Amino acid sequence: NYKPSDVVKLRGSIRIEYSIAKLASHKLWNLLNTEPYIATFGALTGSQAVEMAKAGLKAIYVSGWQVAADNNLSNQTYPDLSLYPSNSVPNLVKRLNNALLRADQISWSEGKRDIDYLLPIVADAEAGFGGPIHAFELTKALIEAGAAGVHFEDQLAAEKKCGHLGGKVLIPISAFIRVLNAARLASDVLGVPTILIARTDAPNAKYLSNDVDETDNQFLTGKRTSEGYYEIRGGIEY
Repeated sequence: NYKPSDVVKLRGSIRIEYSIAKLASHKLWNLLNTEPYIATFGALTGSQAVEMAKAGLKAIYVSGWQVAADNNLSNQTYPDLSLYPSNSVPNLVKRLNNALLRADQISWSEGKRDIDYLLPIVADAEAGFGGPIHAFELTKALIEAGAAGVHFEDQLAAEKKCGHLGGKVLIPISAFIRVLNAARLASDVLGVPTILIARTDAPNAKYLSNDVDETDNQFLTGKRTSEGYYEIRGGIEY
């Protein structure tokens, strides 16, 4: 938890405006509150993002799986294990927004107003690439790139696996809340109402990193792995 005075202290003496992220966050919030659902898909290039706007889609997704497979700053093709550099997703978000801005500028110069190119982008922050401080910095980078929404998952970052794979290790609920609080602090410091999305792999996960949170106790089986993780029953019902 943090106080308003903490936010002010972390802002520094110069207030920087993040106009794209702020506008996009308001758009995404409005969509979430007026649409039954938002149908979209992922974009890997700026041209794809522009074509999505032309096709009438209302938002864009940037998936960690996509970035791992085909658009990361290591120039590698990775499985979905958070192996790529943590600034890869912000980099792609920036590329997409640059393309959308260019399309908007061209349309504006031609006197056309029929297409809204500035679509809100929801970005995958994986498991945060570490702890709360890593989530704080990653959220800042995504806001600076113009992301409207960011989602985090409750896996142990060091053991992160694709949601379709077995052997997933969760962190305690209290630890995940700290990650989300750090992300919210980042958005408050930057003055942007970023939409934070909390994902859980609890329905299919088999392990927990530790048993310090009593809230998780009902899911423990009493067994431990050779690595020291706690076996659990997957589920979300208390």
